[in-house]
Amino acid sequence: MKKVLLIFTLFTVTLLAENHMTVYKSKYCGCCGKWVEHMEKNGYKVKTIIREDMTSVKQELGVPMNLQSCHTAIVNGYLVEGHVPADVVDKMLKEKPKIKGIASPGMPMGSPGMEQENMKDPNPIYAFDKSKKPYLFAKR
Repeated sequence: MKKVLLIFTLFTVTLLAENHMTVYKSKYCGCCGKWVEHMEKNGYKVKTIIREDMTSVKQELGVPMNLQSCHTAIVNGYLVEGHVPADVVDKMLKEKPKIKGIASPGMPMGSPGMEQENMKDPNPIYAFDKSKKPYLFAKR
């Protein structure tokens, strides 16, 4: 019985850890705060770290320049760059691909945090790592 309880506890802790996210953002960016709210509404526990120099954060973490956006998150060892919808983050965590992270380059209108009336730009989400060319992971 103790083994079953231990296994259940470890499984539960693992699941909870997957819902914890650290977000690096500028204090001046309102859309980043709205994206954090989107992630929280979708079950993520978010720790926000305000940084003045986001360029150095992205360089230190290894976000490719052509995939950069305004904020960068880390969840379960993966990077999440920009306005990636929660369901795409969920997909990545479920599938556990061998990548460094996913990115929504730029600031597409209509993406989480960038909602404005009925405007909606395409929001391709790319997977990336150090050794391969980024590839399309999801479209929204």
